Amino acid sequence: MTRLAAWTLAPMAAAGLAIGAPAIAQSSSTLASVQSHLKSTSSMTADFIQTDRNGQRLSGKLTLKRPGKIRFQYQKDVPLLIVGDGSSLTMIDYEVKQVQRWPVKNSPLGALLDPDRDLTKYAKVLPTGSGDVLSVEVKDPKRPEYGTITMVFVRDGSAPAGLRLRGWVAL
Repeated sequence: MTRLAAWTLAPMAAAGLAIGAPAIAQSSSTLASVQSHLKSTSSMTADFIQTDRNGQRLSGKLTLKRPGKIRFQYQKDVPLLIVGDGSSLTMIDYEVKQVQRWPVKNSPLGALLDPDRDLTKYAKVLPTGSGDVLSVEVKDPKRPEYGTITMVFVRDGSAPAGLRLRGWVAL
């Protein structure tokens, strides 16, 4: 089953990025900036809004701590919890009493959670039509079953590497 979820981070999130350009050299430079940003972000806390393919919106609190730890604590009436311990992601559905676990490296979130992952091997800059917004798609072409994450950054001189992570879409 393919899942689609889009996360939008509130302004309190710590992150952001520069423009994407068609030129390969500029694209490589942009990916290097994204990599630098991700490596320099040691922790992040943000309110998030998750939207599924049917338009249903859920909110909660995201906490990220390097290396590899992440927690999606959903609003009180949503019986879900997603946690990452650095090696695996665990989704707990309290309503149906089900736990699912998979390796971080097999998840699109691996791009966010593994600061040493070489984005130049897996990522490409997507056009956004705005000089202040950058969209970066990350997927392993040899393992499409692992999914795709498209991260959206905005330019922010006060954020690590001049970028602020604004949200992402994971498939």
